[in-house]
Amino acid sequence: MDCEKVGKLIQQLRKEHGYTQQQVANALNISNKTVSKWENGFGCPDVSILGELSIVLGVDLEQMLNGKLRMNHFDNGNMKRIKFYVCPFCGNVLTGTGSGNISCCGRKLTPLIPQMHLSEHTFTMEEIDLDYYVSSDHPMSKGHYISFIACVRTDKVLLNRLYPEQSCAVRIPLSFHKGTLYAYCTEHGLWAMPMELENE
Repeated sequence: MDCEKVGKLIQQLRKEHGYTQQQVANALNISNKTVSKWENGFGCPDVSILGELSIVLGVDLEQMLNGKLRMNHFDNGNMKRIKFYVCPFCGNVLTGTGSGNISCCGRKLTPLIPQMHLSEHTFTMEEIDLDYYVSSDHPMSKGHYISFIACVRTDKVLLNRLYPEQSCAVRIPLSFHKGTLYAYCTEHGLWAMPMELENE
């Protein structure tokens, strides 16, 4: 750990939040001289307060210890770049359109890589009223089920959460025509297929 780099980052983050050294010190129950010492590179924060310091400064602990923040490129808003993340411990579903550090249950998550339409994961689409009725005979038992179905276009995403022992069916507005349909199976992962009716 480079104390000088870490100190400069602490100072930068403190100023971004509009905090004085005394305010940071009060939040951590330490003296303002200690904060000054860090910022001038004459020492690093003690391991026992690193977690609290990262919360006070609103920064990822790992990046703070590296002494630099990794900046992402500007996100131009194209939803077709969406990445899906699923926590293997609690089942939380997260999404993002750019690169980022996504974590849940204290562990970093990697984006799911969609497989193209699998034969064991077939969905039927029917046009009913002003919606597509998307359904499947996929198992929906507690150990093996479709966790979510999402439809993605360039400007919007519709994510439907599904639960075990319910029917595997959703209604999707016709405005999602020509989008991409994604589904996440708890055993086989994420897969994708074009959103088209069979008679098109």
